[in-house]
Amino acid sequence: MTAISIAEPSPKILEPEPVDDIRLFPRSPEVPEGCIVVDDIPGDDFPYPVHIHKVNYVTREIASADGEERESIDLPMWIFEPQLPDGTPETVREQQRWPGIVFVRGSAFHEQNVLDYISYFVRLAERGFVVAAPKYRHSDIAAFPAQMQDCKTAVRFVRKNADTYHVDGDRIALFGDSSGGHTVLMAGFTADHEPDTPVYGECSSAVSCIVDWYGPTDFSMMNRYPSVQNHTDADSPEGFEIGHVDVLDNPELNAKASVLAYISEDAPIPPTLIMHGGRDMIVPFNQSVRLYAKLKECGKDVTFMKINNANHACLGFRSNRALDMVIDYIRQHM
Repeated sequence: MTAISIAEPSPKILEPEPVDDIRLFPRSPEVPEGCIVVDDIPGDDFPYPVHIHKVNYVTREIASADGEERESIDLPMWIFEPQLPDGTPETVREQQRWPGIVFVRGSAFHEQNVLDYISYFVRLAERGFVVAAPKYRHSDIAAFPAQMQDCKTAVRFVRKNADTYHVDGDRIALFGDSSGGHTVLMAGFTADHEPDTPVYGECSSAVSCIVDWYGPTDFSMMNRYPSVQNHTDADSPEGFEIGHVDVLDNPELNAKASVLAYISEDAPIPPTLIMHGGRDMIVPFNQSVRLYAKLKECGKDVTFMKINNANHACLGFRSNRALDMVIDYIRQHM
């Protein structure tokens, strides 16, 4: 058997050596015979452990099932907070401020299963973002504009509690997929203007940028392009969103819930990234084309990426590359 050499220990007990930058801690010189030295990993791809908080960010009143009374519901939010590595001085931890992302999970406007996207939230937090994933009033209990109002309130809650969750309140983005894409577009385009609520009104709901993944933008045009769903009758997701009525029979309600109606040359719209799959079988790709065309026409800062072979929320969107595109965009626009 080969004897493995071991470095001599210090003749005295060593005191701890705290460092402000963990990358500068001295590297051990020991390389025993047979030890494989891996020298081509420069650092971590997902450098931060993640702590998960669950809080109720707002209490809303809604109509009871019989419609005769009001009842209160608490809306939860899951917050995914990056943690600095063990050994980081407490003073550094307290001073750390991360950029924030409020992520609205899609649900066809019905009740969300927020945590089925936990892999996205954790991946974003591991890369250095505080991710807040709120649950909104869904369309079975509250029609438009409830969802966008809850989204604005979620942004304000994060900003109001920035110190608690170590968020940089000046760097917050909105990110949503499918119906969540519609919600973040509406909330981001209108910001501190109506439709709104006064909760946490001392804080702004304006954001640095918006990321929209395959969100519907003009309900009245959805059935004019291929889809596996009906998008205009009262029982469709879009019909429920405007009050459980037929979309085409209610043009005024539909117009109020149309993202395109809130875009103008004078409207202060944040930089927007649109990503949509070329084979989307639920929300027609044309919905994002219409959004892109309107934003370009009004001179807004917009980037459009067509994931050519992707479908709705899959076959390309569940990839590190797609998420890297989002991370790069958000970092450039904060």
